[in-house]
Amino acid sequence: MDLLRIGGKLISTSRIHRVVDRILELRSQGQSQQEVAEQIGVDRTFISRLEGLGEVRKGGRVAVIGFPVANKEQIEAIAREEGVDFAWVMTNEERWQFAEERSGAKLANELMMLFSQLRDFDKVVFLGSDMRIKLVEAMLAPETVLGVELGKSPMHQDKYVDPEEFRALLRSLMGS
Repeated sequence: MDLLRIGGKLISTSRIHRVVDRILELRSQGQSQQEVAEQIGVDRTFISRLEGLGEVRKGGRVAVIGFPVANKEQIEAIAREEGVDFAWVMTNEERWQFAEERSGAKLANELMMLFSQLRDFDKVVFLGSDMRIKLVEAMLAPETVLGVELGKSPMHQDKYVDPEEFRALLRSLMGS
């Protein structure tokens, strides 16, 4: 049962969860704190404090893309821990498998969709070869791309990314 007795009140936890979910949904759709507060029937400062309780970080949206990365799982875990919004890291084998499993047209379409999505990020950390970094900078706004060179192109082996350097880079980029 989701009912709690607090003093002389009977509280429904499921109702609280529904209202909080609705508040966050409206805020994520772009409504102001004041608009949501008026719609839900609470004080605007409640909305602000609620957001503060769940805040992971301030700042823009960050993506991490990288290949060929030897310690892929470790780098993805650090990206998650640091609050990165999107991470796609592959080993050399995975990147070739990704390319070979698709026809030329399908591969081109998927990559165009990916770059279209990446334009929505304030910063894109790209782990890759010197040539790939230049290509990513050319396809996105160069000032949004932070290239981390793993080697000279062409690269045929996975490269180890220092986890603590990567974490420090994300923290400095995200201001945490």
